[in-house]
This record gives sequence, C-alpha cells and structure tokens, in this order.
Amino acid sequence: MKNKAVRLYGASDVRLEEFDLPQIGDNELLVKIVCNSICMSDYKAVKLGAEHKRVPNDVANAPIILGHELCGEIVEVGKNYSDKFASGAKFALQPAMNNTMDAAGYSYPYLGGNSRYAIIPQEYIEQGCVLPYAGEAFFAGALAEPISCIIGAAHANYHTKQGDYNHYMGIKQGGNLAALAACGPMGLAFVEYLLNCERRPSLLVVTDIDDARLAYAASLLTVEYAAKQGVELVYLNTGKMGNPVEELRKLGDFDDVFVYAPVTALVEQADAILGKDGCLNFFAGPTDTAFSAKINFYNVHYNATHIAGTSGGNTSDIAEALEMTAAGRLNPSMLVSHIGGLNAAADATLNLPNIPGAKKLIYTDITMPLTAISDFRRLGENNAVFAELADICDKNSGLWSLEAEKYLLSQYE
Repeated sequence: MKNKAVRLYGASDVRLEEFDLPQIGDNELLVKIVCNSICMSDYKAVKLGAEHKRVPNDVANAPIILGHELCGEIVEVGKNYSDKFASGAKFALQPAMNNTMDAAGYSYPYLGGNSRYAIIPQEYIEQGCVLPYAGEAFFAGALAEPISCIIGAAHANYHTKQGDYNHYMGIKQGGNLAALAACGPMGLAFVEYLLNCERRPSLLVVTDIDDARLAYAASLLTVEYAAKQGVELVYLNTGKMGNPVEELRKLGDFDDVFVYAPVTALVEQADAILGKDGCLNFFAGPTDTAFSAKINFYNVHYNATHIAGTSGGNTSDIAEALEMTAAGRLNPSMLVSHIGGLNAAADATLNLPNIPGAKKLIYTDITMPLTAISDFRRLGENNAVFAELADICDKNSGLWSLEAEKYLLSQYE
C-alpha cells in the first residue's frame, strides 16, 4: 500500500515522501497514526543523523520515519496476535524498549509517528509496548509519553527511615512539596498530576518569577480545586522576594522539591529548603554538560537529604498516563501550543528550537501549516475553520481539546 511519511536520511536531511509499505507479517501490526507530538529529541536526531545513538549507520540508504509520541488505531493484525489485538482499537506506544537502543521514530523504516500508516514489529508487542487507550482524544494519547516523564519523576523520588537502609519510592504522601519554576507547560502538567494522583502532598507550593504565568496557572489549576483534592496549593512569585529561601521556609521544611529550570541559583534554592530526608529532583534537562550547583553536604550527612533525576518514563508510567487521561483525571491540553498537518512536520522538526511555545501536534492525515493556537482568532478573520477553532479553544480556556480535534478532523476529512 502507498504511505506518506517524514523520513530522515542524514543530518538535517528530512523529506516528506510517498513510498510503498510492505504487507505485514504474522507477528506484526499495521496501524494508522492519527496524531504525533514533536519532541526536542526528534530535533536532536535530525541534527545528528547517523551520529545519533539510536539512528542506524546506514540511514542514508535506509531512511527511518521520524516521530515517537504517537497515537492511532490498529488497522490489521498479524494472525499470531489475533487473540490479543483487534482492528479499530485505539493504541499508544512506549517508544523505548528494554535492552536495545532501537526505538520508534529513530531506528525503523516503517515505524514512526510522522506517518499516515506504520508497521509495529514483534519486539514491541512482546515487550508490552503497544498500549491500549480507552480515551477519545487522539492527541491526549500521543501526549502520554511526555506525561509519563512527569509521572516517572514523581515515582523516582525516594525517602528513607533512620536505621533502615531501604529506599521508599515516590513523593512523600501528605508531605510538603515545592515545584520551582513550574508555571511552564510541563510544570503545570506536573501540578495537575499531583492534584489527581493517588499519592498527594498536603502542601504544594508552585513558584515562578512572572506574575502573568502565575495568574494563568492559578486560573487553570485553582486553589479551590486543590482544596477539594485535599491539597493546600500556594502560588508564589519568588522573583519579588529579597530572600526566597527564607520566605519559602516560613511555609515549612520540604520533603520533595522539583526543579523545572536549569538555573544554578534555583538548584541551590531547592537544596536550601529541603527538610530532613528531603529529596531534590532535578527535572530540567540542561544542555550545558558542565552544569553544576553547590549542594550542602552537611545536610546530606546529618539531615539525610538526597538528589534524584530522571529522563523519560517507563512503560508503567505511560500506562498510568493513559489510564488517568481516559478517566478524565489528567488533561494534557496544557502541553499543546501549535497544530499542523503532516506537510508541516519536517520544517517544524528542523526548526523546533526557534518555534516558541510548547508541544507541536501533527495530524498526519491533513494538510495544514503549523499554526499557533493563539493565532487562530487572527487567522479566523479570513478563514472559517480557524474562526470556529478559535471559538472552541476559547471555551476551553484557550486550550486544545477533544472538541477541537474532532472539528479539525471533520473539516479536513
């Protein structure tokens, strides 16, 4: 069958092409990709080409399909898996398998998110990486992978007991938690997760240095809603404080502190507000390989403070994200800033660092320029589709939604 996809041939050599997709084997799945979210990791693969650790050395002769944050429907099931999968079922994918660097969006000629159709090989099925998705919104399923990074971070924190050498995993239930510089999309998604997951803090302090971002965060994730969930939620502008550490410590010692920006002063601030057995999670991934900060080792020794950090989430984290999203306990809309068709995916990936905003969603079966949601109203002055999308998003606090997705797909069907 004919397929159209964005393929990588080498460093900065990305092409939107039509090509033949082979018939699937008995141990494979043919799937239709509905939505893919572009990740900064895609940009890194594009810039490095064959030098990327996941991209094959012969990519120039055997191009791979880009994209690993994907969601879609199963079209055809190989006969050896007919008892496990069904045509028409929604699915999401854990792109990173165990014991191999091969991954969807980096290593396969027929498996990637920026494609209308894809073939899922046996190794993904055997490792349980093809995950059922019961939700309606395809974009929410595609965003389960970045949401899993947030969930994985919360699970990676740990605590101890004096005289006990076991590590008790996860944030401290009923404890004090601070999320520093957390009013960006990933930070807000983390706050929403903390308000709706099973293991919640009793005090959640969210900081930023911009009043507008703080006000927007407070309008989406309200203090009143948090109180109903049993959490005292406090928003603070630490940029206006003469001594942020002193002001934060007035609220109590913190059991868990998450740092959402790679800023030395912020890391040191996080370390300074840790209480006994406090865990500092450095969530922000720096680009500077020499990034460092001062840590109080007196507290490490006498107060048992410690540091954690993760990059990505595992399969159970993605499954948790999918379950919570399908149940309406998580709304990944806060991560989305741009919408586009498959025709926009190559340029968007190549220029990702220069495009402001958060996640860029690609709907693979439509043709549409990459467009910021904030531009829908302006574009709607001369385009009825954008005008309707603007109205729908305005009803949802300016966010993308299931209603917006359904309308978009109906117009480009």
